[in-house]
Amino acid sequence: MKKIYILVVLYILFALGASAQESSFHFSVETSGGYISDSLVPFWLRSNQFGSIPLDNASLSFVGRAGREYEINNKKLFDWGASFEGRANIGKKSEFLLIEGYGKFRLSIFEFRAGRSKEITGLCDTLLSSGAFAVSGNSLGIPKIQISIPEFYTIPVFRGLFAFKGNFAHGWLGDLPVNMLDGSVDTLKTFLHQLSFYGRFGKPGWKLKFFGGINHQVQWGRESVYYGSNYTLSDMQRYWYVISGKAYGTNRIPTSKIGNHLGSIDAGLEYNFTNVRLFAYHLFFYDVGALYYLANVRDGLSGISFTNRRTTSDQIFRWNKILMEFFYSKNQAGEFWSPYTPSGDENYYNNDTYVDGWSYKGVGVGNPFVGNRYGIREELPNAPGDYFINNRVVALHLGFEGSVQNWGFILKASYSSNFGTFGTSEAGHSLGSIHYPPKFGIFTETKQISTYFEANRALKRNFKFGLAGAFDIGDLYYNSFGLQLKLSKSF
Repeated sequence: MKKIYILVVLYILFALGASAQESSFHFSVETSGGYISDSLVPFWLRSNQFGSIPLDNASLSFVGRAGREYEINNKKLFDWGASFEGRANIGKKSEFLLIEGYGKFRLSIFEFRAGRSKEITGLCDTLLSSGAFAVSGNSLGIPKIQISIPEFYTIPVFRGLFAFKGNFAHGWLGDLPVNMLDGSVDTLKTFLHQLSFYGRFGKPGWKLKFFGGINHQVQWGRESVYYGSNYTLSDMQRYWYVISGKAYGTNRIPTSKIGNHLGSIDAGLEYNFTNVRLFAYHLFFYDVGALYYLANVRDGLSGISFTNRRTTSDQIFRWNKILMEFFYSKNQAGEFWSPYTPSGDENYYNNDTYVDGWSYKGVGVGNPFVGNRYGIREELPNAPGDYFINNRVVALHLGFEGSVQNWGFILKASYSSNFGTFGTSEAGHSLGSIHYPPKFGIFTETKQISTYFEANRALKRNFKFGLAGAFDIGDLYYNSFGLQLKLSKSF
């Protein structure tokens, strides 16, 4: 039945493609296959791919894409768009994945969108970055509805000195396993709240501009079932507590925020030289509240990218973008010497209520350097209560995009030192000023190197050939190598 469904979807895509040649729609089909050593997909071959790469070493895949984008540089008050991307994997098991499927319309500066999208939330380079802290594009998109100002809107007053953008969204995470107050594990229907706001200071024609903003994500839902008869909030009160981050508690319910809250506070600047655009940024992480006390201010993602602004296209070799990033999440306000915080160490992406923490369908939503058990060597210590067993990371990440004659290529390389979680450190997990001794061993410093290479070339009649390769060497992940070949046709 599943194979019949896949064939029907592919037939519909080809039918859309036939009509796309005489409309404003775009359409493409792609087939890919490859080799993975030891059934382990290398880190950068699977990370930040919007959940499109199967982790079980599927040998053959078919991808269909169809959609319509807004008209470029139009002055219409109203416009609409839609996108679909489906992937059929044939290997150890056959499956069909909806990678993207949404509809949207724009009214003046506002956009309404519903469905699953490929999105990144955070101020960073979206092509070469190791990944934003909140939403990096590592997992499948969470289905949601949202209203947003997707592009920076320049405020007419002040002669265009200020601009802003942001979104407000409600999503559906499905039935997730939770740790109940009585010690059992059950599932609860869970939702997503997402809010972001970013500002820009600097007129459009200025060489130097400054950026800043914040994003906020919450996993929440059915607290009346979770807390039982002791729960006193109405639905409207509950939603206000979710979006505001206000703490809730009674004589019988411990005081805490409703749901799992996390996000980042971001700052950046842009400077346009004659032929190069410089973009620098830093993301401050927050999870359970330590950033309010500046207790985990050492942690963050810092990056700088250089983009080639030259328009010359007849060069044999051309560099398009160079990126350098430094990711640090080792502190987490969990050291013996860290400033006091009521909530203790941040324990990034893990949560006492939601068993799988900040993940969607088992895959981390945030930066992939924070890893769950997939691919991590079994002999390394881990605390059973932590779904993400390596969230204390110090990493240097490099990225490069360019071209050689008719070939475009992307390079990524990362070198990291990994320290597990505070649950497997000498300090142990903490709550307030109390540190709980580790019970499951000490995760000593573990080194890892991960690399990635991708090359693409356009062929005749809108065909495109591509290949990608990656390998892992180190003591964190099992050593592995992967190679993937792609052939696509666009309309």
